[in-house]
Amino acid sequence: MVMTKGQLIRAIDAAKVEAAIAAAERATSGEIRVTVAPFFWGSVEKAADAAFARLGMTRTELRNGVLIFVVPSRRKFVVLGDRGIHEKVGQTFWNEVAGSISERFRTGDFTGGLMSGIEKIGEQLAAHFPFDEKGDRNELSNIVDFA
Repeated sequence: MVMTKGQLIRAIDAAKVEAAIAAAERATSGEIRVTVAPFFWGSVEKAADAAFARLGMTRTELRNGVLIFVVPSRRKFVVLGDRGIHEKVGQTFWNEVAGSISERFRTGDFTGGLMSGIEKIGEQLAAHFPFDEKGDRNELSNIVDFA
């Protein structure tokens, strides 16, 4: 099933996802982004890497940006953490986040899956990169990117 941009927007409640990102980022200097892509042919992983670069995920001061790249029409997603956070949590953590998101996605609950993943990511970002009231700033937009 190929989803139009309108169907993608309806499949994910962007306001709820953006609120979850803002809530998670209140406790951390880390940054979380979500990209929702339409159907395309080719590697989802390569497309996620390209989105990671396009959105400037590596430009955070502490290299603690995380991207959740979703292709609802293909029922696939990728979670990418920049070097700073990946060094702290390792691949096992990303696998746990993917499992949490997958569980909800299987039932068609894209918004709930994203919110669950964002919450888990936010907890680890806060543990390793706590919010600093004096120096922290929102380095990346919280707006869901509908590519």
